[in-house]
Amino acid sequence: MTTDRHTLPPLVGQAEAHVAHADVDLPEERTADATWIRPAFWGLLVATAILYMWGLGASGWANDFYSAAAQAGSQSWKALFFGASDAANSITVDKPPLSLWAMALSVRIFGLSSWSILIPQALMGVASVGVLYATVRRWFGAPAGLLAGAVLALTPVATLMFRFNNPDALLVLLLVVAAYALVRALETGSVRWMVGVGTAIGFGFLTKMLQALVVVPGFAIVYLIAAPVVLSARVRHVLAAGLAMVLSAGWWVAIVELTPASMRPYVGGSQNNSVLELIFGYNGFGRLTGNETGSVGGGGPGGAMWGTPSWHRMFDASWAGQIAWLIPAALVGFVVLMVMRRGAPRTDRIRAGAMVWGGWLVVTQIVFSFGKGIIHEYYAVALAPAIAALVGMAGVQLWNARRAIAARVVMAGTVFGSALYARSILDNAADWHPALQSGVVMLGLVAAGLLLAGDSWHRTPVIAGTAALAALLLAPAAYSLQTASVPHTGAIPTAGPRSVGFGPGGMGGPRGAGMQGRFAPPGGMPTGQLTPPAGQFGGPGGGGGAGGLLSGSRPSDEVVAALRDKADAYTWAAATVGANQAAGYQLATELPVMPIGGFNGSDPAPTLAEFKALVQAGKIHWFIGGGGQMSWSVGGDGGGFGNQMGGSQAASQIAEWVSSTFTATTVGNVTMYDLTGAA
Repeated sequence: MTTDRHTLPPLVGQAEAHVAHADVDLPEERTADATWIRPAFWGLLVATAILYMWGLGASGWANDFYSAAAQAGSQSWKALFFGASDAANSITVDKPPLSLWAMALSVRIFGLSSWSILIPQALMGVASVGVLYATVRRWFGAPAGLLAGAVLALTPVATLMFRFNNPDALLVLLLVVAAYALVRALETGSVRWMVGVGTAIGFGFLTKMLQALVVVPGFAIVYLIAAPVVLSARVRHVLAAGLAMVLSAGWWVAIVELTPASMRPYVGGSQNNSVLELIFGYNGFGRLTGNETGSVGGGGPGGAMWGTPSWHRMFDASWAGQIAWLIPAALVGFVVLMVMRRGAPRTDRIRAGAMVWGGWLVVTQIVFSFGKGIIHEYYAVALAPAIAALVGMAGVQLWNARRAIAARVVMAGTVFGSALYARSILDNAADWHPALQSGVVMLGLVAAGLLLAGDSWHRTPVIAGTAALAALLLAPAAYSLQTASVPHTGAIPTAGPRSVGFGPGGMGGPRGAGMQGRFAPPGGMPTGQLTPPAGQFGGPGGGGGAGGLLSGSRPSDEVVAALRDKADAYTWAAATVGANQAAGYQLATELPVMPIGGFNGSDPAPTLAEFKALVQAGKIHWFIGGGGQMSWSVGGDGGGFGNQMGGSQAASQIAEWVSSTFTATTVGNVTMYDLTGAA
């Protein structure tokens, strides 16, 4: 290393002197790993697999919305390709279909079950830990890779999402793969690896659209700065990566846009049957501005739909237990690595690695913190790989430099500070294992003291390192174990003992009352009512209750029998308002059920005229009541929850026409209308 020590503060200079060896060679030049590394790596993967797979089926269909689409894709290749909610291809889900493909193919192979739907996400979680280990290990060594992998595996929101069937599991895996490709590209200035970066991010776009692009600015800047080739080549390589990203994402978008509307399902989440509208509106810039036509949500604090945007959103009570345990430590690690390497050559790998993950963390956290549109706590899983990598990289660098007092002070302060912050998060669930709070603080205090003492005794490093790891990981590990031990269903799951999610297993804790003000109707939920009434927007209710906006229906045997009766004579066994309402009936019968209006019930699919034509043609057997358009329209008097941001009223019109035209009958506590009977 060529740094001039006389230009640096004395303590920083000491620390840098002890990490000069960290300019790691390429793998073929690296000395062999210690004998314990390989068993430790495989042990990490096995432990991760157990955490993510044990009791996986307890969550049932998890998110019924995506489970129903996976079931549809297992029956229809057309539904699979477009990501339709039902095998008759009435409307798509409001996301691109890549994550559905994995689930649908699993269902095709193993049959429809909770396990076949959820196991792909669990395997993606194990793969994410493995790829993160490989990425960090290349430049920072196996111990750093192991620490990074363990932090990712034990992040509560990661445990949640790798045991759930939302698209976030695949998104995280693809972004970690993109980071691995970027590291490989930075080693030699490889355009092929940069194309790999763009391709992985493009597939991430086909998983969750614009959220995949949040890492792009940081990745591009790092390559333009640190790649070991001339500037003109760096620019060309970044442009090649951009082209690969556009092609790997754009082919599906182009096919959907160019296919006549009559030959494909309606694009869910859009008002004009356009995937481009979905990309740039509901799932795009609308997440930043809050202008998402057709969405619903509560009038949270400060008038924002999903809470007040602020720099501390990730540290607020509803988010902190999901992700924030080690955010301060990761940010400290990012700063430490940048300061230590500030005089290094342009292509310095340690600094480049810090920029890769630090840029990922900072940009993503800013986007999540200040977004005014729909945002849920589980989105924070996108931060987990960056936090884990920075903790692993900086932790091992500081550990290797522990003979310097500066390194020991930073390590001790970070570990003890993280323990104190973990205690404050645990205090949000003060009645859940209260002894854990004092235990974490005591571990942090002991670890800090031993780290400051240095290698005064030959066993001190082992004891200090063990205590530091326990202080950092004990609390999030406890939250992760609790998360894995209980079922999670509904559209908005959360991790930890004080879940604020919806649906059975989603409310799950004393903070269920947190829905008041944020998702509740004007005036809030009735005092003490933590579970919404059956047939509205909450859980399944008793006796085969209807579902709603955020939780699927759970039909009784009588309803299932009615839907299956002469089902072969109809294109759709039933129709009902809202995709989650439809999903439960579809999963119970494995028959197409039309979700009128899509997820929110606010898409114009079908219109009243189109629905009447389908009924006249005898294509729909039943209409199931109880779903409803889940909104209190702004300034209106609807019947559901939240404020609807515009959107179509077609679903309400259809429900009113059916109720005024056909005779209602009660089947298993559910109101149904036989659309083939006399009007």
